[in-house]
Amino acid sequence: MVVTKKAIESDYEIEKVSKLLIELWIDFKNISIYILAFIHRSIVNERNDYTPEHNERLEFLWDAVLELVITDELFRDFPDKPEWDLTDIRSAIVRGKNLACVAKELNFQNYLFLGKWEEKTWGRDNDYILANTLEAFIWALYVDLWYIPAKEFILKHIYVTLEDIFEKKLTKDFKTLFQEFAQAKYDITPSYQVLKEEWPDHNKNFEVWIFLDEKQVWTWLWSSKKKAQEAAAKDAYEKMFS
Repeated sequence: MVVTKKAIESDYEIEKVSKLLIELWIDFKNISIYILAFIHRSIVNERNDYTPEHNERLEFLWDAVLELVITDELFRDFPDKPEWDLTDIRSAIVRGKNLACVAKELNFQNYLFLGKWEEKTWGRDNDYILANTLEAFIWALYVDLWYIPAKEFILKHIYVTLEDIFEKKLTKDFKTLFQEFAQAKYDITPSYQVLKEEWPDHNKNFEVWIFLDEKQVWTWLWSSKKKAQEAAAKDAYEKMFS
């Protein structure tokens, strides 16, 4: 197939993503950067002529905009809470699992550009990919329309998850919860080690082991070291505490 237009210039993609933005009541100016927000790095090497860029290009900006809005709202809404409580609450809101749930509610999985391997391995349901896509979308909003529209989107779709977070007591991450449990029951602080790195460099999986003292208590496999540690701690906490 001869590609005559890049993804960000494709009439089909422009129409598709435009409908999404209209449904979200976003009065966009530059549709191309919203299309870019849905391009995962896995497809760039496969179709460099069609998708030469991916959505991780300005990763540092994604977190900056999201955390600024959440931090400002929490500071105003909870004037009596100390800094460490606000930090835990903010972490719960911007945690990958929470952002992925928001992305799924917005049907962002239907707009992803993925490589063949990611498609085969259920990449459209991958929380890590979906959370990053949502953050990239916020970046696109900020670049296109600046701070206020990005803030309004964050408050409407992400900050509102705070009620559910409080209800389910998710203000502490599972690494912290598991550490508190292990210290209370065994007087041991868990340690995490990466035992294996599997698959190609561009699509690695990390096998993380949790140790209590010198005893291995849990193993988990994930596409990043941090996510593997969090997932292992969650599974260990839920099974050992129950």
